[in-house]
Amino acid sequence: MNYTNLPHTNLEVSKICLGTMTWGKQNSEAEGHEQMDYALEQGVNFFDTAELYPVPAHPDRKSETEKIIGTWFKAKGNRDKVILASKMAGKADFTKFIRTGGFTRDSIIDAVEGSLDRLQTDYLDLYQLHWPDRNTNYFGKRGYKHSGTDLWEDNIHQVLETLRDLIREGKIRHVGISNETPWGTMRFLEESKVHASLPRIRTIQNPYNLLNRLFEVGLSEISMREKVGLLAYSPLGFGTLSGKYLGGMKPATSRITLFPQYDRYSSETAVAATAKYHKLAQENNMSMAQMALAFVNSRPFLTSNIIGATSMRQLEENIASIDITLNEEVLKGIEEIHNMIPNPAP
Repeated sequence: MNYTNLPHTNLEVSKICLGTMTWGKQNSEAEGHEQMDYALEQGVNFFDTAELYPVPAHPDRKSETEKIIGTWFKAKGNRDKVILASKMAGKADFTKFIRTGGFTRDSIIDAVEGSLDRLQTDYLDLYQLHWPDRNTNYFGKRGYKHSGTDLWEDNIHQVLETLRDLIREGKIRHVGISNETPWGTMRFLEESKVHASLPRIRTIQNPYNLLNRLFEVGLSEISMREKVGLLAYSPLGFGTLSGKYLGGMKPATSRITLFPQYDRYSSETAVAATAKYHKLAQENNMSMAQMALAFVNSRPFLTSNIIGATSMRQLEENIASIDITLNEEVLKGIEEIHNMIPNPAP
């Protein structure tokens, strides 16, 4: 395993992060425990979860994933071996059963304390805001439509102030953002620069894969210059970049088959690009999944690549991608495809 530091900290995290959003829906508690056992044995010391998980979000399985991790910690007694990250859901129609008030002080405190209780731990190493609590474009929206009545910016100081107080209480150690834009990222950074007592954003968890490299437009420069590390999620585009959906295939237990509403990586242009990446991988004697993951692993702005799996075979292959180095010929081929069909799945 390769390791790097969480930016501006002394926390050493594996460059492969174990994603957990299927546990409690597609995976049972026992399977989640098995995945954590294996990942830790392979040197993966960084786990990411969220109060929203499992996905799709539903009141009947609210925060089941955190509960599964909590029972594993209790059974194994190895909390000190894991760098643990979780996330707070913002206001949205699909999460009204969690909260409706957004990132208020009371909501943030309640969210953190709820996660700690379910995870059976006293602290979180990294706590993230799952998506912006304002009108902007994320979750596949290409364009931004401005609303002059959106006063979210007035709340940013209070958000960071509340997170600072939770850090002082020892309940969280560091903070990050997720599904953010360049403007939002810089506003968080600016606020903590102007007010030195406020915590600095360490990481940004955004989608990044061969079909969606929008992070490279704007955010990558911020990441490198400000040292805000990318935690790349969906590195396989909901499994699309494993090639299992090519030719119209619909594996019975796969995510897109079970939940067809997750069509972010299924457009005609995304399918065309996927076929080209598949051919490139075959020509270079590797699986497309490992090529796709190795590409993400190689990016200079990456802190950790969040992989997920519903089977142990997938988990083993995904973690093993850390040992693959793409040669110049493959990297050139990737760029040629990207230039031909850039970012078909924003």
